[in-house]
Amino acid sequence: MAKKPATIETRVTRLEMTAPPKTSLAVPVNLQTAIIRAPGIPLHYYRYLYRQVGKRWSWYERLRLSDDELAAIIHGPKVSVTVLYVNGAPAGFFELSKADDEIVELSYFGLFEHALGLGIGKWFLLQALYAAWQETTRKVTVTTNTLDHPRALQLYQMMGFSPVSTSEAVVETMTDAELLKSLDR
Repeated sequence: MAKKPATIETRVTRLEMTAPPKTSLAVPVNLQTAIIRAPGIPLHYYRYLYRQVGKRWSWYERLRLSDDELAAIIHGPKVSVTVLYVNGAPAGFFELSKADDEIVELSYFGLFEHALGLGIGKWFLLQALYAAWQETTRKVTVTTNTLDHPRALQLYQMMGFSPVSTSEAVVETMTDAELLKSLDR
């Protein structure tokens, strides 16, 4: 008999930013960094990034998608995936999605566990926001929840986002069988 996934309750906050950031930050010292946009990112690499960043924060949604479903999203013309490398190794990523010509969603943003505490989070978020505010952007949105990093909401607000709504949600964790299936892809 298949084990049912557990559920976790969370409070979701949707935020908006209506002007580009006025802040600038230097790259933290003693780190070699590269930020590379990855058009056509291989699905297995995207899943690796997503798992490495999201395992601490209960990200499951994209791991449940088939190859076709995932490719339709991340290889679509309105989505871009950008990868952060620190000292030659992947250290995080962000994903932007254009809702329309003037609204960009910061769909995913995060760092690998080994990059937490290096002082690179604010700087990397700022790079994501610079990318989001290119072209004719009028508004950038992001959604976070209480399963995210404990200071995520505070960081988004520090960077210029304002909360516009809150709601309750339930996240369904992955069963061991689902996780193994996702790793097999």
